[in-house]
Amino acid sequence: MSRLVLASSSPRRRQLLEMLGITVDVHPAHVPEVRQPGEAPRDYALRLAQDKACAVAGELVLAADTIVVLGDDILEKPRDAEDALSMLLRLQGRTHEVVTAVALRADSTVFEAVDVTAVTFRPAREGFLRAYVKTGEPMDKAGAYGIQGFGAALVERIDGDFFGVMGLPVRLVLDLLAEAGRPYRFEREERGKDSGLRGAESERRKEE
Repeated sequence: MSRLVLASSSPRRRQLLEMLGITVDVHPAHVPEVRQPGEAPRDYALRLAQDKACAVAGELVLAADTIVVLGDDILEKPRDAEDALSMLLRLQGRTHEVVTAVALRADSTVFEAVDVTAVTFRPAREGFLRAYVKTGEPMDKAGAYGIQGFGAALVERIDGDFFGVMGLPVRLVLDLLAEAGRPYRFEREERGKDSGLRGAESERRKEE
């Protein structure tokens, strides 16, 4: 069974995979992230995920792309602290969508899926948002917030997949692995009979 290559430098995506016991090789993809004229947000995220999956060598490569959509605008990673604050001021007290596209390349075939989750922010004053920006957390995240960290204080509710907002909808990853003939398993089966992706070390045993 080939090891899974993660075409992303995101520590959150790696964390979610390792949470399931899936060991990955991290090889970030470097592709231009430029939206084409008239390109819908969902199509844009999916194209980037596909491009990333195809830009990295490996027999089994997983890539993802996450964007925040507010009305007709796409909010990606902020350029600087003021850009982050501007995004947060727009998001506060409103509902936006987090779109995460996932692409899995198994040999020469690319499997894909998209998650869309609605996130509603609490109303917040500028001083509160400035304090959040000063933590540094928003700077490498689409929409300038991380729901799994300090950014949780900004959120009133979500309608959808929490992991999708983090940047990797686990359920879709497992669906794609199964579709590609590499179903996730909690434990390695007998050597030579396991074509799936293991989620636990073969040495792991139940406590007696």
